[in-house]
Amino acid sequence: MTVPLITPNDYRRACRHLTARDPVIAAIIRRQGPCGMGRFKRTDPYLALVEAIVWQQLSVKAAKTIYARLLAKFPADDGLTAAALGKTRRARLRHAGLSWAKVDYLKDLSEKVNRGTLDLVALETKSDDQIISELTSVKGIGRWSADMFLMFRLGRPDVFPVGDLGIVKAVQKAYRMRKPPTPQRMFKIAEPWRPYRSVASWYLWESVENAPLDG
Repeated sequence: MTVPLITPNDYRRACRHLTARDPVIAAIIRRQGPCGMGRFKRTDPYLALVEAIVWQQLSVKAAKTIYARLLAKFPADDGLTAAALGKTRRARLRHAGLSWAKVDYLKDLSEKVNRGTLDLVALETKSDDQIISELTSVKGIGRWSADMFLMFRLGRPDVFPVGDLGIVKAVQKAYRMRKPPTPQRMFKIAEPWRPYRSVASWYLWESVENAPLDG
């Protein structure tokens, strides 16, 4: 199966497409300059999911602090891996600042990876919908976390995370809405952005200085 991936050269093409299709996004692109989405790309699929779980419902500052503490718990050469986390006591993970719920989420993720019931390498060749279905079978990984994985680990070009509060805020501000838009309204606005909704989302985050997975 051939899956679309966004490359550095595609960013310029995406910006031209978005500029031609939506004057609101065009104005944001002019203000923000070249797309920097690629600098957020995560190379390790397991760590990308760990990070997504840690970042759920936290401020940028809090998430960075807790994630750094978690990484510091695994100073060996192999670092933080599914095998290493699977052997780590829950209390030690909790001491990094994780909630007990997130400790359970990370344990479930690690167990599924270690058993092979979640093959992170095989995800590379699957469709967005298939990946979302597999990832959301893990405790604590919902649609937001799956969307972040698609965008910042796999480089999928046409993801639109309507459940992200930063995106909701950015759309409301950019399109001068009195109330936060509904997902249905957001999907309608984003229709002209296809097949580069991921790039448009990055620009929206930047427009409110709320880029996800910053670090």
